[in-house]
Amino acid sequence: MGSTAHHGGDGVGRRDLIKRSAALGLVAAPGMSLLSACASSGGGGQTKDKAGKKTAKNPLGVNESAKMEFVLFDGGFGKEYAEDAVKIYQKDFPKASVKFSATQKIQSTLQPRFNQGNPPDLIDNSGAEQMDMGVLVGKNQLADLTPLLDAPSYDDPNKKVRDTLRPGIVEMGQFDGKPVWILYYAYTVYGVWYSQKALDSLDAQYPQTWDQMLAVCEKAKKKGMAGWTYAGKYPYYLPFSLYPMIGKVGGREVLDAIDNLEPNAWKHPAVKACFEAYYELYRKGYILKGTPGLDHIQSQTAWAKGKALFIPNGSWVENESANVIPADFNLAVSAPTGIDASDKLPFGTIWASGGEPFIVPAKAANAEGGMEQLRIMLSEASSKNFTAKVKSLTAYNGGTTGISLTPGLKSGVAALDKAGSNVVNPRLQDWYVQLQKEKIGVAGLGEMMAGRLTPAEAIKKIQGFADEAAKDTSIKHYKHQ
Repeated sequence: MGSTAHHGGDGVGRRDLIKRSAALGLVAAPGMSLLSACASSGGGGQTKDKAGKKTAKNPLGVNESAKMEFVLFDGGFGKEYAEDAVKIYQKDFPKASVKFSATQKIQSTLQPRFNQGNPPDLIDNSGAEQMDMGVLVGKNQLADLTPLLDAPSYDDPNKKVRDTLRPGIVEMGQFDGKPVWILYYAYTVYGVWYSQKALDSLDAQYPQTWDQMLAVCEKAKKKGMAGWTYAGKYPYYLPFSLYPMIGKVGGREVLDAIDNLEPNAWKHPAVKACFEAYYELYRKGYILKGTPGLDHIQSQTAWAKGKALFIPNGSWVENESANVIPADFNLAVSAPTGIDASDKLPFGTIWASGGEPFIVPAKAANAEGGMEQLRIMLSEASSKNFTAKVKSLTAYNGGTTGISLTPGLKSGVAALDKAGSNVVNPRLQDWYVQLQKEKIGVAGLGEMMAGRLTPAEAIKKIQGFADEAAKDTSIKHYKHQ
């Protein structure tokens, strides 16, 4: 969350806003006013580097001697994969100097530079301090990545970069019309994560209906294991399984209406049924005690230690929790459980989409260099390197041949195969970050799952938040095309 949801190790959460902030780490996440300030048009800006000559080996026309600056989010994926890709850039452009840095403080580090008009050339805009994408796009602070997408791919000059990407990656980077403002580099499978060993020990299969879910949780409870835990301090992790469940029960048009901020979208019967189902986990005592006070790392650690069976999360969890997941855990992910046979979409309907959003600022001195670094990262070799090192797929459609897939990654690939065309991609977490994280997540779902709101009260509160956002003229609004 990106991933699009990680948090950093500093306690504020990586997907913390999961947006890791305040999507897709937040807790005391920065407010929208601060995020908006980050995208204000500031000073005069820096001088653009003179473009280089376009050649077969340099299709974007990178100035071969221009400095290129790349700032990475230092989160669950680490920085080695990016450092390896930077080395290729340096080999391809030996006269260029490259400044590479990694930080968890994306917003506080880069906000002043956006204001001054001298941002870096490439940014991994993730984490608890992720800058609000909707604001950046609305304030014309990002470069259109269409030249990158239309350039020859790094591996095959006869194939455009856009034709090497997984389904949905290009569309995710669009907000309003054809320009593509963001390149989501990781490909994340969201869902319900569990230990196959633990499930087998209960003599149970992954539940497909909610009655089956409650039965499995009761079995776990009798053995001293909670059914569920989640990132209580960052409850916008709950949508990783809740949103696709809503889509499964009511159809993807329910999720589209929610994304579009349509009146009464949250009052749809599918939303009510799913909220009541999750609330039942709380009411029956199937949530790990103390979960509302846990951050993402603490909840994942408790789950890895067998204190809880299920956790809603994204595929970054395998790498982020690698040091606490036992060798015989047999990590697996499933699409969310539905209500019953009357659901609109079949079991297997899952949320999968791009994560780890990379952007090239409009005022970057060397935008061509930033795009070229991304072109390198979207090569088969760089993609394989990422997958092998961080146990996650990339936007490159391939890159797993010859790699020994880890249990979670293998399970994620199988889940995608099972889903087929039944893949949903809710957009709230990148269109309206503050709404998704602070309001729907913390003030709505977090309060409901802690027992402080009923499902009906949570729905009323969340619909109110959505209505406020729809009427807010200070933010740009987006709709599914």
